[in-house]
Amino acid sequence: MTASASSQSLPSIVLASGSPYRRELLGRLRVPFSQLSPEVDESPLPGEAPPALVRRLSLAKAQAVATRLDPRNRTLVIASDQAALLDGTILGKPGTEERAREQLRAASGRKVEFLTGLCLLDTGNGEYQLDCIPYAVHFRRLGEERIAAYVAAERPLDCAGSFRSEGLGIVLFERMTGDDPTALVGLPLIRLVSMLERAGITLPLSAQDGS
Repeated sequence: MTASASSQSLPSIVLASGSPYRRELLGRLRVPFSQLSPEVDESPLPGEAPPALVRRLSLAKAQAVATRLDPRNRTLVIASDQAALLDGTILGKPGTEERAREQLRAASGRKVEFLTGLCLLDTGNGEYQLDCIPYAVHFRRLGEERIAAYVAAERPLDCAGSFRSEGLGIVLFERMTGDDPTALVGLPLIRLVSMLERAGITLPLSAQDGS
């Protein structure tokens, strides 16, 4: 039975990510947490389907961080991984402005699907919850001038798909479809709230619990 927000005893919470975007998202839930970057090889396995990839890597990241924690203390480790797909092919982080422009040219007038793996690992009992949350972005038809202006203005070189939806990237979209818009940024909060509740944390916290 889940304790009420006013009486629950909070375990430690760790975000297994170095991403400032995921940190900002988790901060919206107003739960105390710390952040550790996992060291995980993110290469796909031969023949591995994208949904299986993001689930596997989310779990691997959570487990990698869990091994660095004090086993005497119960900690909830939150981890996620994301893949952007165009016609079933994974779009990686562009790394360069030229590659970012190439990705946006390919996405022009088309749908890019984002699959976000999410894991909540409880070090107290070793159990974990694991899911894959889809979200889709439908791009406007983008001319060369608009693509160049966007990449120069926001330099989304560390973002799969070459845009930041929480920033200027919104001007590139015609519409978006999915159940959880935070999945697009890389941490699906709607699903995470359900996972936390199953682990015994009901949100929002009372002022006493969050102190």
